[in-house]
Amino acid sequence: MTLHASAVSVLEAWEPPTTDQDSVRHALMSFLAARPDGCLRSCEPGHITASAVVLDASRAHVLLTLHPRVGKWLQLGGHCEPSDATLVDAALREAMEESGLDGLSIDPSPVHLAVHPITCSLGKPTRHLDVRFLVTAPPGASPVRSDESLDLRWWPVDALPDGSADLAPLVSAALAA
Repeated sequence: MTLHASAVSVLEAWEPPTTDQDSVRHALMSFLAARPDGCLRSCEPGHITASAVVLDASRAHVLLTLHPRVGKWLQLGGHCEPSDATLVDAALREAMEESGLDGLSIDPSPVHLAVHPITCSLGKPTRHLDVRFLVTAPPGASPVRSDESLDLRWWPVDALPDGSADLAPLVSAALAA
């Protein structure tokens, strides 16, 4: 199965918790139906990305990265790579690369979807069609910041950093999973 086929399969199987999320799911499926290259960052109109909402073992904290280009605290994640067989593989790889953590576990069903405009590595305005998964860190996990981040830290799930109101629905969805 290709990464594209895997993305379609994940989206077809997912039962969104809200009608808004179902609308986003249908938009992503329509995009993938029209774009066989929709999982590749070279797809200029937009591309599927895979994110990880990393919670600590107690589910009391979420691991966020201070993104250098966006200048905001975000969940871990990013572009799919040709070596990723599935979106789950991509999300878990990104979480491990950006957190330095081993022993992460991932729920193979998405918890949230989002579409946002961005100028990414292509240097041109595009869209990220983000499929977000719940990842749980082992007890006592101590993350290590990568070069892809200005800062990396655990935040209480009920006290997210200023300017990150858009993360609240994502964290709520992860906690509900």
